[in-house]
Amino acid sequence: YVELLLACWWGGFAPVPVNARLHPSELAWILDHCRASLLFASEDLTAALGDLPSCLRETLVIGSPGFEALATADPREIEPVAADDLAWLFYTSGTTGRPKGAMITHRNLRAMTYAYFIDVDGIAPGDAIVHAAPLSHGSGLYILPHAAAGAVQVVPESGGFDPAELFALLPRWPGTTLFAAPTMVNRLVDHARRHAADGTALKTIVYGGAPMYLADLDAAHEVLGYKLAQIYGQGESPMTITALDKRAHADTGHPRWRERLRSAGTPQIVCEVRIADEEGRTLPEGEVGEILVRGDSVVPGYWEDPAATARTMGDGWLRTGDLGTFDADGFLYIKDRSKDLIISGGANIYPREVEDVLLTHPGVREVSVIGIPDREWGERVVACVVAEPGVGQEELDAWCLARIARFKRPRRYLFLEALPKNAYGKILKRELRARLAGDPPVG
Repeated sequence: YVELLLACWWGGFAPVPVNARLHPSELAWILDHCRASLLFASEDLTAALGDLPSCLRETLVIGSPGFEALATADPREIEPVAADDLAWLFYTSGTTGRPKGAMITHRNLRAMTYAYFIDVDGIAPGDAIVHAAPLSHGSGLYILPHAAAGAVQVVPESGGFDPAELFALLPRWPGTTLFAAPTMVNRLVDHARRHAADGTALKTIVYGGAPMYLADLDAAHEVLGYKLAQIYGQGESPMTITALDKRAHADTGHPRWRERLRSAGTPQIVCEVRIADEEGRTLPEGEVGEILVRGDSVVPGYWEDPAATARTMGDGWLRTGDLGTFDADGFLYIKDRSKDLIISGGANIYPREVEDVLLTHPGVREVSVIGIPDREWGERVVACVVAEPGVGQEELDAWCLARIARFKRPRRYLFLEALPKNAYGKILKRELRARLAGDPPVG
């Protein structure tokens, strides 16, 4: 995979990395949308490809005679590219609808790489990154800073995330970095606790892509040490909006240390970040508004979607769709997705705040808070919960009443065996809303 990605750039082509765990219909949609002409796939995946769009001229199976002929052919000269040429067509994870193709340029990737060294973590020659998360997204983007620093790229034999496999790899690759979603970090911590696994060789875990709750951070620090760094980014500003580095995680003597652990850190060096109201006016510190970003990390637009481009970044500022606020020291606190904000009786309720409280309950394993229509209040708070046996609504209601304002607490609990997630581990709130869509408005 790494060789193919670098070969595309050498030849002046724009790769479209796609998660192998997507449904064949999702893959076909992306290939058709970007009008891909060539597809590389491993042999074990070709049987599941299904009907492919007519735009494809050829599918090359890794290890096939056609692939080997290409791999052993005389090398061609490197193709010159400009900074603003398309370098990576990045299809967003589509948690709220069809994915959009963010057009990442070479300028964007260069900015991301520089910012990693300054704001996220240092890399020494001979260090390693273990790609246990999908290479089509965050982990794959981090090929670049590690290649630039002379680090080793390690892909586990399983091709995915297995805590036991990962801990077994660490002694061979000291100075290891891992990019992980918070759910993956939690599984690592759980495995290390149950099996007394040695994480000494683990240098850094860069986490992002979903909220990391304070209770989970505490557990990770206790079991793995202060090896975590957080990044906040989007496909439209890949891995590069704000960062909270390892030093901030370990700064236990700071009077606002616990508070800062709840933040997404400070703006990375290659971009500007501000908080704006609905008219785009900058808001003062402490006020909640939409997070806007501009700089060399921000993509110029979406593939063949001028309307979405104009709507999202038409004036040069990327509208992230996330709600947040800055404190006096410049730390960004993400409140929620603007689409997930619940407005009940005219009051704003941020699902993440309610989720944070519920996750402190020892019997709650996972939770996602959404709003459902309510005739009287506009929306009503619903908590979708994966809980230990015996945990019920009355117990959780009392837990919330003791910790947050009464109007914020869930008025209904939906207990599930698992929360729906996409191929990148993000909770699909749209599926939870769809599950409740058949219920009549309350009130």
